[in-house]
Amino acid sequence: MIRDDALAGLPVQTAVPALRQALDTRGCAVLCAPPGTGKTTLVPLVLAGLVGGGPLRRVLVAEPRRIAARAAARRMAWLLGEKTGGKVGFTVRGERVVGRGTVVEVVTTGVLLQRLQRDQELAGIDVVIIDECHERHLDADTVAAFLLDVRAALRPDLRLVAASATTDALGWARLLGDAPVVEAEGVAHPVDVVWAPPARPVRPPHGMRVDPALLTHVASVVRRALTERSGDVLCFLPGVGEISRVAGQLSGIDADVLQVHGRAPAAVQDAVLSGGSGRRVVLATSVAESSLTVPGVRVVVDSGLAREPRTDHARGLSALTTVRASQAAARQRAGRAGREAPGAVYRCWSEAEDARLPRFPSPEIKVADLTAFALQAACWGDPSAEGLALLDAPPAGALAAAQSVLTAIGAVDATGRATERGVRMSRLGLHPRLARALLDGAREVGVRRASEVVALLSEEPPREYGDDLAAVWRTARRGGDGYAGRWRAEVGRLASALGNQARPAIEDTPEGRTGGLGAKPPAAGADDAVAGVVAALAFPERVARARGDGAFLMASGTGGELVGSALRRAPWLAVAVADRPAHAASAQIRLAAVIDEDTARTAAAHLLVSGEEVHWENGDVVAREVERLGAVELSVRALKNPDPALVREALLDGLRREGLGLLRWTRDAEGIRERLAFLHRVHGPPWPDVSDAALLDRTEEWLEPELSRARRRADLGRIQAAQGLQRLLPWAGGEASRLDELAPERIEVPSGSRIRVEYGGEQPVLAVKLQELFGLRETPTVSGVPVLVHLLSPAGRPAAVTADLASFWKDGYRSVRAELRGRYPKHPWPEDPSTAEPTRHTKARLGRES
Repeated sequence: MIRDDALAGLPVQTAVPALRQALDTRGCAVLCAPPGTGKTTLVPLVLAGLVGGGPLRRVLVAEPRRIAARAAARRMAWLLGEKTGGKVGFTVRGERVVGRGTVVEVVTTGVLLQRLQRDQELAGIDVVIIDECHERHLDADTVAAFLLDVRAALRPDLRLVAASATTDALGWARLLGDAPVVEAEGVAHPVDVVWAPPARPVRPPHGMRVDPALLTHVASVVRRALTERSGDVLCFLPGVGEISRVAGQLSGIDADVLQVHGRAPAAVQDAVLSGGSGRRVVLATSVAESSLTVPGVRVVVDSGLAREPRTDHARGLSALTTVRASQAAARQRAGRAGREAPGAVYRCWSEAEDARLPRFPSPEIKVADLTAFALQAACWGDPSAEGLALLDAPPAGALAAAQSVLTAIGAVDATGRATERGVRMSRLGLHPRLARALLDGAREVGVRRASEVVALLSEEPPREYGDDLAAVWRTARRGGDGYAGRWRAEVGRLASALGNQARPAIEDTPEGRTGGLGAKPPAAGADDAVAGVVAALAFPERVARARGDGAFLMASGTGGELVGSALRRAPWLAVAVADRPAHAASAQIRLAAVIDEDTARTAAAHLLVSGEEVHWENGDVVAREVERLGAVELSVRALKNPDPALVREALLDGLRREGLGLLRWTRDAEGIRERLAFLHRVHGPPWPDVSDAALLDRTEEWLEPELSRARRRADLGRIQAAQGLQRLLPWAGGEASRLDELAPERIEVPSGSRIRVEYGGEQPVLAVKLQELFGLRETPTVSGVPVLVHLLSPAGRPAAVTADLASFWKDGYRSVRAELRGRYPKHPWPEDPSTAEPTRHTKARLGRES
């Protein structure tokens, strides 16, 4: 029996006529309705014709999470007075509850992607609703793009609804061809905001880690809320681990503590969503922001944390990481307290911090690993994704990196098109790396064992299982906890998906062209070897060789360390999970399996290179023949006769790193370089630029043939820089002959002395004894530039500096004369130096000479 009273109370009823009209006239619509209004439960039933009249249509509802898909299907079935599997069913990974009479099917967006790849027309489906599109999950964005392709090319009759819990829907409306936006008003009661930051600073989240002090504070705020407010308390935490720890700290409170997350048993989920007679504290992840409606909530306690997808460099996959919740998420969470009556939200941060929070969560396509997306796009026939209607284009660098991974594992060909192998990978419901490990691992170790290890890699095991993947495997086999149960279910799914198709496929991949992983597959009982083979296939760039004392070097170049582990003595590891804290030089290996060098070579064959390596290292040329697996050197031997071109490039690298000072620079060489620099600055071309950068760019013009004959650092020290610089003079136009005219090495002064000119500064410098310039009325010039005259005492000490000699004789000489006359009385110090005879000698010697 249909529960008409429950249906009538759903606020989205008011928007149904407008939504129907939009779909009848345009075929697409954006529905904006706050959480709890019935957009997820009533609208599909209405569009299917199960309530409210209208023709019977098959409706597919896509939810971002499995828990939301199950909950939505159960709620709709309850509204119809049925159980799931009748008119309403659901399909999530590993579970399908539908019947012949199912009209509304709720699926995850991942399941819908798989279905679209198999059946692009979606035969028999009349309406598709993409729920919670405001969350911007990558799968949802991809589903929308594919469905728009389908409507444009194959099914113009397919109706499409993008349902959002926020009013920020203009982007989706534009994407759907300026589709109408239909809004439903929710019932919003006032919500008091209580700022409840910790008394002491807590460490910011890193990866999946959350400061225990913050969790203790959250538990205390929940206790405070229970004493200050009435009604059920909904507490938002980032993940399952944090929910478990806070639940442990709430033991003994006068309320039932319930946990809502994707791994919770169905019975617990049903209990939370159906309400209760006593007071409850519901600890939930962000799934309760909009995907689920928890009745009875009057108080929200918000930890201020969320989990968003990022490229997890620890595992080489897209994984969740802990971040500060956005302002938009905080508003959604607070709104849950005011859905049924006035309520309150306790925010575990300060009001000042709130202004610094990001406004919205980042779209997954901007921050997540795109390997799975790139494979979906390739299988769809658009490897570049340029033809897909996406709200945000994928970042070029991230997409290129994803396509590189797909090429390496044989999922796409040289043109980016999906191979047969890639299509098989896309249908396994795994990240492409793990799909590769399953396909190729099945060939080596058998379907069942490959499935068991891949299932371990697809969901990181609890820390208490240890860091040895083989030992973790054995623990999961005999375990009775929730993880072990989920692991067994996933093993069954993978083995079933692979079925009897585990035909030899490794030879089709760049990694596998050298053959299998050894002459004999691991024995039936060799868990260590099997775990190592599959882990190496999944993460070939993280096969690692020991460096001693528990330290390892991965093929990717990342260092790793094991602390207090039995794996420390292993010569090689296949690293499944590693975590490098901020500012740390090495990663901490958290999960790995022992392998041998042969396994590493074969699993990471695309990283295996050998050849001559000639480079500048530790101040000299190093020439050797090296075989390496990525960054790991497997064998090295010295090269007796390296390629001269490689040697020359290594020497140039040394000059770039350590400077041109490696050459032989005499005073004459430095002098000619300074003179040429002066002429280039004053006259420009054809006088050459002799800066370091310019000289390094023109080595063929001034360092040959000596550079090509050199073999080591010592040979560079024998190359005469002065000889090389002569080659850069503008000989062709005849300008070179004017070098001494335009930038003379020395200038003759009135005393007859030839004084060296220094060109190292902005202005040429002439350092000369003051008496030798007597009678010189004007400052000497070089290429029209006045020299800077450094006037020296008879002992060669600085006395004055001038660029205007005439002015100095008139105004400055008198004071200098008085000082020098007293210090050097034997030398002549005429009152009028501009008319006096220049001299290098004392008065006595002048008298003898006269």
